[in-house]
Amino acid sequence: MSFKIVVLIKQVPDTRNVGKDAMKADGTVNRSALPAIFNPEDLNALEMALQAKEQIKDAEIIVLTMGPGRAAEIIRESLYRGADRGYLVTDRKFAGSDTLATSYVLSMAIKKLDPVHLVFAGRQAIDGDTAQVGPQVAEKLKLPQITYAEKIVSINQKSVSVLRRLEQGVETVKSKLPAAITVHSSAKECRPREAKNIMKYKHARTVTELQNEVKDYTDLFAQRPYLTIEEWSVDDIGADAVKLGLSGSPTKVKKVENIVFTQKDAAVIPDDDENMDKLMKELIDSHVIG
Repeated sequence: MSFKIVVLIKQVPDTRNVGKDAMKADGTVNRSALPAIFNPEDLNALEMALQAKEQIKDAEIIVLTMGPGRAAEIIRESLYRGADRGYLVTDRKFAGSDTLATSYVLSMAIKKLDPVHLVFAGRQAIDGDTAQVGPQVAEKLKLPQITYAEKIVSINQKSVSVLRRLEQGVETVKSKLPAAITVHSSAKECRPREAKNIMKYKHARTVTELQNEVKDYTDLFAQRPYLTIEEWSVDDIGADAVKLGLSGSPTKVKKVENIVFTQKDAAVIPDDDENMDKLMKELIDSHVIG
């Protein structure tokens, strides 16, 4: 039996290009109006998983993402960097899910892959910045969890020792396996794509993507089953529809307000406590911060 490592990944809107159409009237993100990218800290998590694989015999890395059809792009990106296979959990019933509903879906998908020995995830996604999904998945799976991971100190089939990045220093913690680990942005950046993996997986597609292809890849996929990216729906993972989407999401957005920052005046502030306090008060009063 292989040692299964699951990495939770997410395709997110590029928040560096947020405009006035970034949010819908119901408070959810208008993903069609923003470029989509691989969530940065999930790439850190993928790298840490790859490092773990290098130290454990017969380990395999499975990437798992919940999202629309286009999220298959980051599964291919993961395969290019060293992941072994990936699954896209996709269904219209997932639309509008908050962290509670999302973690429920992901935990059900992980159960379908049982047994799983390690779950990695980025600390947080840049479209929500909640840092809740990873810990919530761990709780639903009843797994011990290590957060803010920066480096794997040691790992074997039974336990893992991890260096954590805290606000005022670091600490080393050890956990038995199976376990869940959320990875900090200070962890090592993900390795680049490998040419041999690009050549191997460049035609990897989901069933939905294949249906939209002009060229017939039937024979190719029959010969190379590793090119198939499986899609899982609500029924495939055995999820309760009541716990999904907006109906299963207790988080409600009451108001969305666009704030446009414009440069007005420049000032030189002396670096003493009195002037720093005064500056902070002005920024808070003008709602620039706080």
